[in-house]
Amino acid sequence: MSDDERPLSTRRGHVGDLVAGDSAPPARPGRTLPLRTELVRQLERRRTQVAFALVVAMPVILWAAFSLGSDDDGAASGPNLVDLASGSAANFAVFTLFASASFLLVVLVALFFGDTVASEASWSSLRYLLAIPVPRARLLRQKAVVAGFLSVAALLLLPVASLAVGALAYGAGDLVSPIGESLPFPTAVGRVMLGAVYVIVQLGWVAGLALLLSVSTDAPLGAVGGAVMTSIVSQIIDQIEDLGVIRNFLPTHYGDAWSALLARDVDWTDMTYGVFSAVCYAAAFLGLAAWRFTRKDITS
Repeated sequence: MSDDERPLSTRRGHVGDLVAGDSAPPARPGRTLPLRTELVRQLERRRTQVAFALVVAMPVILWAAFSLGSDDDGAASGPNLVDLASGSAANFAVFTLFASASFLLVVLVALFFGDTVASEASWSSLRYLLAIPVPRARLLRQKAVVAGFLSVAALLLLPVASLAVGALAYGAGDLVSPIGESLPFPTAVGRVMLGAVYVIVQLGWVAGLALLLSVSTDAPLGAVGGAVMTSIVSQIIDQIEDLGVIRNFLPTHYGDAWSALLARDVDWTDMTYGVFSAVCYAAAFLGLAAWRFTRKDITS
């Protein structure tokens, strides 16, 4: 009788022998939770799908609002971004980015970063991931990288969708700024996308803060809401001119600095300050998040 035909209890190398002699291959922590697996998990979540659907729908919603609105112009007070939004695809994309950057995009970044670890804790699956074992530093890094990828994709998708909707609705004309300068469409597209890249970098502080809150709480809504509320409070305080130079240290102070890209000759001063401020805040918050997570007592 061959070895394969014998009963399990009498085979050579049966289960007992495997347990006693042939141990399982050692775990490789460096290969746990690959980025592809985490990305697929996040893409399959309903909140990710709704977020990207909202980004695509936003230009359509704004176009519908302009179509239903009145034709009154702002000649008495001079043109502004709203008056110029329906002038061309580039103007429409600029208005959409301005209208979305201070709240919608903040919510998206806070959602992707604030929900990523806190949701695992709320599902009571975080301790099981760490028991695989996934090293804490690797788990946080993998989740942060995927959250960053989703955030960048959503923030770049918005101007692309806006340009597409604007081109269909208003044509591919020149970009006209509120001060009367105009840029040809190819140049305008580059400026709009560069503005989106600036917004991505500037919102790095939101990503860092949301991740810090995510590793500090088991409530995803608290982490996301905390980051969004901080942004709102910072924007409100920034309106108090009596604070003077103190406003320059607020994380949202340079949020609209990319408006300098609408001019023929770009003044990079405020954008440089904005990038430096955002990078400093993001580095501090991400460092605190890593420190907090590696020392946190995981109970869920």
